Amino acid sequence: MKEDKETVRHLPLSEASYCILLALAEPLHGYGIMQKVEAGSAGAVRIGPGTLYGALTTLQKEKLIALFDEVERRKRYALTEKGRIVLAAELARLRLLTRLGDTVLGTRAAQGKTK
Repeated sequence: MKEDKETVRHLPLSEASYCILLALAEPLHGYGIMQKVEAGSAGAVRIGPGTLYGALTTLQKEKLIALFDEVERRKRYALTEKGRIVLAAELARLRLLTRLGDTVLGTRAAQGKTK
């Protein structure tokens, strides 16, 4: 998959940004995002409020997410089309790195068994 320069300039995403974009496949407010990331990662990734709201501001400025609505001071955010494209590009990048790692470690593990 060959991405355009606009997409590539956002990569690599930080762990927090990647998880936030994944969580925003459906509109959510901040606390909902934190809960979804923690639950989706089985507790392995926890995003604190400071990290979350800083990342939301940045992702909004970059037009990767947009304000969906606001009800009783709760702002819900949603992934934009640009955000989906960047998220897909990051996923492809991570898959490539994983395949590379599997290839290298798989080869080394096989070599180690023969010695």
